[in-house]
Amino acid sequence: MTGAVIITRPLAQAQPLADRVAALGRVAEILPLLEITPLPDSAPLQAALARLRDYALVAFVSPNAIDAAFAYIRQWPAGVIAAVVGEGSRAALAARGVSHIVSPGDAAQSDSESLLQSLDLSALSGKPVLIVRGDSGRELMADGLRAAGALVDVVPAYRRAVPALSEQLAATLQRLLAQQNDWIITSSEALRGLVGLLHQMDLRHPVAMQHNSVVAMQQQHLIVPHARIAETAKNLGFSKVTLTGSGDERLLAALQSRL
Repeated sequence: MTGAVIITRPLAQAQPLADRVAALGRVAEILPLLEITPLPDSAPLQAALARLRDYALVAFVSPNAIDAAFAYIRQWPAGVIAAVVGEGSRAALAARGVSHIVSPGDAAQSDSESLLQSLDLSALSGKPVLIVRGDSGRELMADGLRAAGALVDVVPAYRRAVPALSEQLAATLQRLLAQQNDWIITSSEALRGLVGLLHQMDLRHPVAMQHNSVVAMQQQHLIVPHARIAETAKNLGFSKVTLTGSGDERLLAALQSRL
């Protein structure tokens, strides 16, 4: 393959993967499709984390949630179980000295549904549970834990948003669509945001575009770690999708198979 590998995860997590892609001999380009910013008020997050040892389980929805939370965690309390949905989050916690981590058993199904299936829900009945996430997101994990009788607190740790369509971003997207690339997509929200940006491009510059940007994007090859993202891609009209399972090792193996 002669195209580039487009890494679309948030900036804070993009560079390590870009370095490993480059080590394979591929050109890596970082194009964050979600911007992660601090909350204007971190008091609720800090208050919840001050009571960390009171929780039987603390679930982090993403590496960004872990990064934001550990700005206020000096030491992980013994006896508190951590839960994550993906291998990237598991690695981020392990690097911070957390040893008791629960995650989905099937790497190809790294999502809230699979995490709930991996938890001993009966043991959490009547127990306090904390979910650390962005300022928006799916309610499935919280609803599932509450249905099992857990006493669930949900606290936001950061904001996330699709970037605004600047002239520079539009020019970058036009350039990338001019050739076939491998796009690593690690979020359904990011993929939907990308399609929205391309619709804006076509509306803003209908004469300059020699082809429909969304159609051009649908011809690109996507590499995704989760079945839910693959389903989102299918619903958005993408047909060239490789599902790898969770973790950078699997993403890199999929790239190597295309060399």
